[in-house]
Amino acid sequence: MLETKGYAAFDPNSPLAPFNFERRDVGAHDVLIQILFCGVCHSDLHTAKGEWGGALYPVVPGHEIVGRILKVGDHVKKFAVGEMAGVGCMVGSCQSCPSCADGLEQYCENGFIGTYNSPEPGLETPTYGGYSNQIVVSENFVLKIREDQDLARVAPLLCAGITTFSPLRHWGVRQGHKVGVVGLGGLGHMAVKLAASMGAEVTVLSTSPNKEADAQALGAHKFVVTKDQEALKEVSSYFDFIINTVSAKVSLDMYASLLRRDGTMILLGVPPEAPELHAGTLIFGRRRIAGSLIGGIAETQEMLDYCAEHNILSDIEVININQINTAYDRMLAGDVKYRFVIDMASLENTNA
Repeated sequence: MLETKGYAAFDPNSPLAPFNFERRDVGAHDVLIQILFCGVCHSDLHTAKGEWGGALYPVVPGHEIVGRILKVGDHVKKFAVGEMAGVGCMVGSCQSCPSCADGLEQYCENGFIGTYNSPEPGLETPTYGGYSNQIVVSENFVLKIREDQDLARVAPLLCAGITTFSPLRHWGVRQGHKVGVVGLGGLGHMAVKLAASMGAEVTVLSTSPNKEADAQALGAHKFVVTKDQEALKEVSSYFDFIINTVSAKVSLDMYASLLRRDGTMILLGVPPEAPELHAGTLIFGRRRIAGSLIGGIAETQEMLDYCAEHNILSDIEVININQINTAYDRMLAGDVKYRFVIDMASLENTNA
């Protein structure tokens, strides 16, 4: 077993604190990665606080991982010691169901293994995530990272990037399409960058007028304040697609009315309560509401390669690991543009 240092939530109410634990030894098909940077996702906070239920304490969050390979198993073919690598939201799946066979491991019909807070096969402990100095992962769930990039800004692509890239690719967003983006946070800012890079006309739909300049800087062509009824009328039945990144309770009915005939709204956030939606809003425009979950490993690699080619990176604020609890408070207050990323070298200065 490999002695590992990290930060963990020990219960729903206490701050995250240093935690020593063990990783499994490197198996024949495993890759050992020294973690250099780890993004901070809202999922980390929800899980650490027990808000989604099923938290397996202590929880070591983190599924936006970039690092350097320290060791590979004897049968590993795709990776070598010294290379840069990434790990996203999954570290395993059954590899045999129809979804896995289609390269859609995120929809594994036997349940994928999350990078943290999932039962780890063969061990009594759960999976522990990227708020740590190293991780052991099957090579089938490791991604190749180009080293000639700002690696801290690459880290959030492993969740925020693929979560927005996947629906854009699946629904074939391209030049000539009109795309609305609801919410300008960690997911929303990536949706704007990616949709614009694909040639779409991008409109940010926001309740906050003060975000207009930021939206334009990210590549948005238009900005609509959704509290302004006159502005909403101008985009009624307008969009081919709406990427809805918001996890708060919102009126899906209002947003659906902004779709043109045969338009599609894709939900990426999970509100705590069931949203309101009148069937007639869909029926009288043959509109669709759909959902999308991260992406498969092959598609995640495609996204990383695409972002490297087009110089698309997340906008971030780098923090030390001992600032994580303050970062969670700031996330709740919406005080981050647009993703916190932990410099994991700072872990060496803790008492873990």
